Amino acid sequence: MRFSITDGVKHLLIINVVMFIGTVTLGDGELFNRLFTMYFPTNDLFQPWQVVTHMFMHGSPAHLLFNMFALWMFGTPVEQRLGTKKFLFVYFSAGFGALLFQLGYYAVDYFSAMQVIADLNIDSDLLHRIMNIDASSGDYIQGEILHQRMIPLLNEANFTSTISNDSFKALFDLNVLNRSAMVGASGCIMGILAAFGMMNPNAELMMIFLPIPIKAKYFIPGIILLDVISAVTGTSFFSPSNTAYMAHVGGAVIGFLIMWYWKKNDMNKYRWN
Repeated sequence: MRFSITDGVKHLLIINVVMFIGTVTLGDGELFNRLFTMYFPTNDLFQPWQVVTHMFMHGSPAHLLFNMFALWMFGTPVEQRLGTKKFLFVYFSAGFGALLFQLGYYAVDYFSAMQVIADLNIDSDLLHRIMNIDASSGDYIQGEILHQRMIPLLNEANFTSTISNDSFKALFDLNVLNRSAMVGASGCIMGILAAFGMMNPNAELMMIFLPIPIKAKYFIPGIILLDVISAVTGTSFFSPSNTAYMAHVGGAVIGFLIMWYWKKNDMNKYRWN
């Protein structure tokens, strides 16, 4: 098959690669992560532009390679069919939808934990400082470290209430949630994958770990269902355990809704280019 690439896909590939090179080469190796990763809004590192820039950040060469391969494979035929403007509209809309779905998922845990600690009457400044404690050891956040570093803050604030096990667990969950970070184009690409499936429902697709051809109209909903199950149960099927599963779902849902709307209202009538 002759290699081909469309303009929109090409420029997205270039931006993603340049951002990854910057991530691993500039500053102390964390400069780009601090600036451009999407942090939970309560995190001291959160900045408004991260809503966009996190879509061009990737955590590893494998993460980048997999996403860019998927972008080329599915993005090229979608852009050829829709045109560059509509393709980019689907791409970024799916990215924003992915972010909203994942933040909404986090918000449920956030408000649940806040309800547990409500009786402690922790003032907002102290809670913010506790949530921003770095209690990490390697890739994991440790309860013992959080407890040790939290005590001086409580003493400084003359906090005298007794913190029960449930309250500490809630504070730990808030700390973990606050330090969560989102990177990657996966949500955008899931939107493009949904668009591809809408346009080519009978195209046969295969997974690397399951080399059996499956029609897109079954394959794509199946992938989305697995992401939902992973988000709810914490079980990882094909992705790393730290994958933002609801972001995948959000991107696919937005991509599907856009394509459904355009199809319903006659795409040619509303074509931009």
